[in-house]
Amino acid sequence: MNKDFDILILGGTVFDGSGNPGVRADVAVIGDKIALVEASLEGRSAEKVIDARNLAVAPGFIDPHSHTDVELLVNPRAESKVRQGVTTEVAGNCGFTTFPLNPLNFEKTSVYLKEKYNLDLNWSDVETFFLRLRERGMAVNYATLVGHGNVRGVVLGMDDRSATGDEIERMRVIVRKHMEAGVFGLSSGLIYTPGCYADREEIVAICREVAQFNGIYATHMRNESDSLIEAVEESIHVAEESKVSLQISHIKLAYPRNWPKVHQVLSRVSQVAQGGVKIMADRYPYIATSTFLSVLMPPWLRKGSTEEYLCRLKDPQYDAMIQEHVRDQEIRIGSWDTIRISSVVTEENRRFIGKTIEEAAKALGKAPYEFIRDLLVSEKDQVEMINFSLNEDNFRQIIVHPLVVIGSDGWALAPYGPLGRSKPHPRSYGTFPRILGRYVREENILTLGEAIRKMTSQTASKFGIPLRGWLRAGFFADLVVFDPGTVSDQATWDDPHRYPAGIPHVIVNGKAVIEDGNHTGQLPGKILLKEKPVRLVY
Repeated sequence: MNKDFDILILGGTVFDGSGNPGVRADVAVIGDKIALVEASLEGRSAEKVIDARNLAVAPGFIDPHSHTDVELLVNPRAESKVRQGVTTEVAGNCGFTTFPLNPLNFEKTSVYLKEKYNLDLNWSDVETFFLRLRERGMAVNYATLVGHGNVRGVVLGMDDRSATGDEIERMRVIVRKHMEAGVFGLSSGLIYTPGCYADREEIVAICREVAQFNGIYATHMRNESDSLIEAVEESIHVAEESKVSLQISHIKLAYPRNWPKVHQVLSRVSQVAQGGVKIMADRYPYIATSTFLSVLMPPWLRKGSTEEYLCRLKDPQYDAMIQEHVRDQEIRIGSWDTIRISSVVTEENRRFIGKTIEEAAKALGKAPYEFIRDLLVSEKDQVEMINFSLNEDNFRQIIVHPLVVIGSDGWALAPYGPLGRSKPHPRSYGTFPRILGRYVREENILTLGEAIRKMTSQTASKFGIPLRGWLRAGFFADLVVFDPGTVSDQATWDDPHRYPAGIPHVIVNGKAVIEDGNHTGQLPGKILLKEKPVRLVY
């Protein structure tokens, strides 16, 4: 006997992504689409029936700031993300992508992936990377930006200089080809090499190309602490001059002396939005950042190849200058006890994972600077850290701003296998349920409908992701069913590889990936490609 539907979700409180309060309704799925959303579908039949009484039913969450890419090749189940209710990842942020790669970057990346994940690098361009993902399959949908750092690296290498007009044109051509291939825009990481060597007019010129495709410019700004205001103005200048749609990545204010700037920053975002600039931001709900340990080193030291950089780091003639820079960092940070080592590559140094720089240096009888230097050399620069530099009250003010959405700044990880070897920031496991549990249910700073909007339709609209982000008939069946009374993050700083609670069902493209809290092993995710508009002329 034929069934009416593939999936029926009965008795839940449905939040459609608009920000409105939920309403009692039933949801029917046929194939990969939502077929019906009606007050009652009792009596209709389905291959799978989900009892959603006392549960919320929402569009699958869209993470606008993800770093997931090769992790899907290592483990396509996307455990830490899909169990949060994330059904779409927007990757390629902070200027980093696994494409395009020139011969030098290919060799460096190949060694890194082999050492860290035992993964063979067998692509160098976006089309081939997409092909590898399709061959492997994945539990979530994948959209991506292209990293400015990679684009600049192909054209200029790691040179610390301004680009010539010809070099900028070559970068524009590369970005144009990526936009034509379906990426959603460009990201920059202006504190990282080689992005930090670019001037703002280089970024403007490249973003003009992105704007012609109605693409996004997502920026990890040049500074998020003492020069934050100047960095915000630089980002706005790029948007105004290029007409690109601006996304300020993980908007935050680092270190106590900068925390009072929150009102100035948010007011400026509102002001330029009212003036017609297409601007939005994203943020994760934690008081620590996470990045590479090497950002503590001066930019001039990090130019050139990794080998050249490490040779300078070991060279006694540079030692005094480097130490002076690191002392300035220590003054800014306040204490080395606020920075933890979260990831290394070698087995020898795994003993330092989870320890602060202060603890690790003391255990070895070294000064903090010596420990940092020696660890970077030993790990060939592949060290990640967690830095407790943010403020909880700042976060509350940021997240209620109407132009700020929820983004994890994390990866699709798992507590087992190669993806479970480090002690990462808990945001990779807890971002979305933490918002729903702590800031909606416990603190009431957002309504449930508004929080869901910031996780779904608002992001889909900004990035131009069609037929996702809303719970409506005809849209793709990316759905999350959760318990508003129990949903919560379980990941902690000391034990970050813990799945959240209160999210029993997650459906991706009409397939149950999480069922009764368990991963089904299904891999129905799709690569999402940017729709090509009629090219605009400015």
